[in-house]
Amino acid sequence: MKKTNRTYVGGQAVIQGVMMRGKSGMATVVRDDKGELHMEAKRTKASKKRKIWMRIPFVRGIINFALSLVMGMQALMRSSEVAISDDEEPSKLSKWMADKWKMSLGDVVTGIATILGVALALVLFIYLPDKFTQLIADAAPVIGTAGSIYYNLIEGGFRLVMFIFYIALTLLLPSMRETYRYHGAEHKTINCYEYGRELTVENVKKCSRLHDRCGTTFIFIVLLISILMFALVGWVIMDVAGLEGAIGNKLAEKAILLAVKLLMLPIIAGISYEILKFFARFQSPLVLPFKAPGFLLQLLTTREPTDEMIECAIMAFEKAVDMDENPDSPEKIFATETKLSKLLDMMKKKFAEKEIDESDAEWILSLSLDIPRSSLGQERVVTRAECEKILRIYEERLTGRPLWYVIGDTSFYGRTFKVDERVLIPRPETEVLVRQAVSSLKAGDTMLDLCTGSGAIAVSVACAVAKDKRVSITAADISEDALAVAQENAWQNSANVNFIKSDLFENIHGRFNLITANPPYIKSSEISSLPQDVRDFEPRIALDGGVDGLEFYRRIAVKINRYLVRGGMCILEVGEDQAQEVIKIFQSLSRCDFAMVVKDLSGVERVVKIGF
Repeated sequence: MKKTNRTYVGGQAVIQGVMMRGKSGMATVVRDDKGELHMEAKRTKASKKRKIWMRIPFVRGIINFALSLVMGMQALMRSSEVAISDDEEPSKLSKWMADKWKMSLGDVVTGIATILGVALALVLFIYLPDKFTQLIADAAPVIGTAGSIYYNLIEGGFRLVMFIFYIALTLLLPSMRETYRYHGAEHKTINCYEYGRELTVENVKKCSRLHDRCGTTFIFIVLLISILMFALVGWVIMDVAGLEGAIGNKLAEKAILLAVKLLMLPIIAGISYEILKFFARFQSPLVLPFKAPGFLLQLLTTREPTDEMIECAIMAFEKAVDMDENPDSPEKIFATETKLSKLLDMMKKKFAEKEIDESDAEWILSLSLDIPRSSLGQERVVTRAECEKILRIYEERLTGRPLWYVIGDTSFYGRTFKVDERVLIPRPETEVLVRQAVSSLKAGDTMLDLCTGSGAIAVSVACAVAKDKRVSITAADISEDALAVAQENAWQNSANVNFIKSDLFENIHGRFNLITANPPYIKSSEISSLPQDVRDFEPRIALDGGVDGLEFYRRIAVKINRYLVRGGMCILEVGEDQAQEVIKIFQSLSRCDFAMVVKDLSGVERVVKIGF
């Protein structure tokens, strides 16, 4: 079947899952031992310098080889951390390491596994091939020493045999056979897409598990090219350049030769990449003989996957494609046991990239772990269950939704208030208005709070004066949704407040000793330039103050004398640099006796007090 779609997406099998990598990001999907799917998706934005190098033949192969090694190992290690669900309590060893060394058991196991893996590779692909070749050379002196072409060809042949032997040996392990089935799912999914078919389990199952761009084929080409190049380089260094015998120490000579060979690996990788890429362009039977060795090896490293494995591969592939096509496609993180400092640093870095206040990361950890923000500097291990809770909030915050909407409530004037998209989130500076209102009220007074929103001002004042002042408080808002939230907050805080639906004074009757308001005061033209979490989520009706931001102050000033008793007071929150303009409005449109300004903790003229 002819391939009609070409894709840059490639991948690899990981522990109980599949990783797919595109141009803009990589996605790893793992199915844990409970059958639940977990996804981690990270963006891999290339620098301008790297983008230039990626267009240069041979050089791009070196870069891709390095990236594949690093990202592949990262994905493999991360998948191992999430593949096994941990509903049970952490083991005594895990708790001891967390308390004593501030380390997670998973980090230690990963470190040991990495060291053992490197040691095994050195033994299988360097020590044993050299040892076997030396034995043959001792038995047949005509082969020559480490510098001869024959010696290096035989050593390279042993290295190739050891690679095939290693793959065959891994087939005896059930866990590796499962990994090879995920490898098959990865190939089948990419083939299905390239054949132009819809990515469904049934369609993917019908596709081949062999692929032109497989990493197994790439490694095979690397081994073949290295055999030829190492033989040539060994001959040049030892025989032509005369290094053999010059030092007088065979071990030192072999060490130098090994170092040169290791330095050549990037060059070999670059050449191998171009060969792989060249043959992958053609589907003709004429090139099949060149692809056949790689395909034969893939018959060992891939197995027919289950439907569940294919689901993992499809999900990872679609996420990788989505990250390439959609710059706003969200990143996701596996919930695993980790260090507090590591988690905090990661969250702050991502928030900074998204222009989100980094302090939100501290709030998320503080609230989720039930510890003060001041204690976040004390290292500890965050359990997997705790991490899941934290990441749910973190990922939703990354969408731009305000933190306190995500949490569902916020703290204001020492009390907890429910907030969501129906109301504006109470800001700390509004507490200045509440303090002024509380100090202005006397026993038996009446108070009206206009544009009450969440009811933060009215409820806070009611709670503050309930014990020693018999104050009657009425709160009004034009939004029924906002009033529903305000009533819930009053009930939650045991505050006695009478709520009325009213467009400012429209449905208000009677006179009051105190009128408060935090009306909309943002200029209409400035709404679009507000931070995303304010602009896209908080109600516009609570933000838009008209052309100059002062429309509501004018409307209040025109009618306020009808609703204030003689000697009454009006206390208003204002925007930055609006205080003096608001005072002028009241002086011209109402019969007021005096006006004064109160600054917030940042020194901004935040509250205007007007006496009548």
